[in-house]
Amino acid sequence: MTIYDELVARGLIAQVTNEEEIKTMINEGKATFYIGFDCTADSLTAGHFMALTLMKRLQMAGNKPVALIGGGTTMIGDPSGRTDMRKMLTREDIEHNAECFKRQMEKFIEFGEGKARMVNNADWLLNLNYVELLREVGACFSVNNMLRAECYKQRMEKGLSFLEFNYMIMQSYDFYYLYQHYGCNMQFGGDDQWSNMLGGTELIRRKLGKDAHAMTITLLTDSNGKKMGKTAGNAVWLDPNKTSPFDFYQYWRNVGDADVMKCIRMLTFLPMEQIDEMSKWEGSKINEAKEILAYELTKMVHGEEEAEKAQAGARALFGAGEDAEVPTFALTDDDYRDGTIQIPALMVKAGLAKSTSEARQAVQQGGVTLDGEKITDVRATFEKAYFTEGRMLRKGKKSFIKIVNA
Repeated sequence: MTIYDELVARGLIAQVTNEEEIKTMINEGKATFYIGFDCTADSLTAGHFMALTLMKRLQMAGNKPVALIGGGTTMIGDPSGRTDMRKMLTREDIEHNAECFKRQMEKFIEFGEGKARMVNNADWLLNLNYVELLREVGACFSVNNMLRAECYKQRMEKGLSFLEFNYMIMQSYDFYYLYQHYGCNMQFGGDDQWSNMLGGTELIRRKLGKDAHAMTITLLTDSNGKKMGKTAGNAVWLDPNKTSPFDFYQYWRNVGDADVMKCIRMLTFLPMEQIDEMSKWEGSKINEAKEILAYELTKMVHGEEEAEKAQAGARALFGAGEDAEVPTFALTDDDYRDGTIQIPALMVKAGLAKSTSEARQAVQQGGVTLDGEKITDVRATFEKAYFTEGRMLRKGKKSFIKIVNA
């Protein structure tokens, strides 16, 4: 199976231009391709997995990735998939986020001379003269065509700022710049980026001639991938300080039955032959597939040791062992009042609730247990000695932590 055939078999490819030429270049390791990452936060999320693993797969096949950090485009904000305008970040915030992205990407992609390259579009976009840009690039874009683009259509009813309207031009200019300066002949992105990406391909051809070999590929499930990276309204971060390896593992362990094989196919590096066999699994074997998914992705992001700990901790929690590690919170003397602590305060300190009112509500709804016993009284109080041996505090089915004394 060629690398391009594998991308198709894994369900990654949505739309392409010049498919035969793309196949040849990718299969022969002659593609220099880029994927852009706007730095809207100080960590990548699980939603970026598809792009990161794609870059790794293609690099392993001899192709050269260009990781484009969107220090410039983040100043504008991509309207795709948004019902409102993104929060405006300062340049300092964006630069900090870009540095965080770089450190995380290095776990997936091999950078260096003759290998992958990392660039920041702030280096060229922020130095552009607006009038010169309009004269050089603006004439290549039809406003009528831009307004028909899906990324803009969904915003027209609620309002699309002129700032965001420029995003397509900026993204297109990125491809044009990378093509000229780095020999980048291919771009990958989410299916929701198709219009923006075609703008870049067309700009290259209009400026450099129809024979310019600029190609575009979109990933079939990138929009789903972005949803993958969120749960209960919160992002699932790759930074262990924002999402612990255990919580990261548990997120993937709890994907829906209908999604587990799709995730394994798209995101892991397990051989397709093994995946095809797993796709026949039914009943309790589905849970085994979820464990494999969670372990493989946690190992990829946090290393084998943390993946082993997370898996052992999950099994311990659900009755598969007593000695495995689980997330732990240590209460200090200052956390107690007169040697006791109430359940709402305990939940807030342990990170299972953002406020005492949220904690009370969880108790009242019957979703809180301590060492397997349901807590129904919001005034329930526990003495320090109760936690000497450690007690498991749990909220709902997926949130839990072991409480011990410091």
